[in-house]
Amino acid sequence: MPSRISVHNTVWLTADVHYTAAHYYDPHKAQFQDFEPFWEFVSGPLHAGTFGPNDLDNTFGIDVKYAKAPVNGQVNLPPTAGMQFFGDVQIDAKTAALAVHLRDIDGASLWSTTLAPKRG
Repeated sequence: MPSRISVHNTVWLTADVHYTAAHYYDPHKAQFQDFEPFWEFVSGPLHAGTFGPNDLDNTFGIDVKYAKAPVNGQVNLPPTAGMQFFGDVQIDAKTAALAVHLRDIDGASLWSTTLAPKRG
């Protein structure tokens, strides 16, 4: 049987959505546990109707670190409702650290984190 291959530093950037969120997937909280932890950063739309996420699946142990969306029942809100989002990602050339900001339409950072790469 082949040995397990670990894939480190996996990050998903998801943009075809209508809210903003940061999700951490933890194998210790998951139904399926044979994976390394990973992040998903969700943001959008920059100029389209907004609505919240669907029910979240716990197969990979999702931990919602941040989320901003219209309240339940509000759908397809116009840009004037102020629920427009985008993300800003930067990689430091020296350290390879990944800095992520989830931003509102005015560019204000709503939530941020910096991830240092796992070596080895």
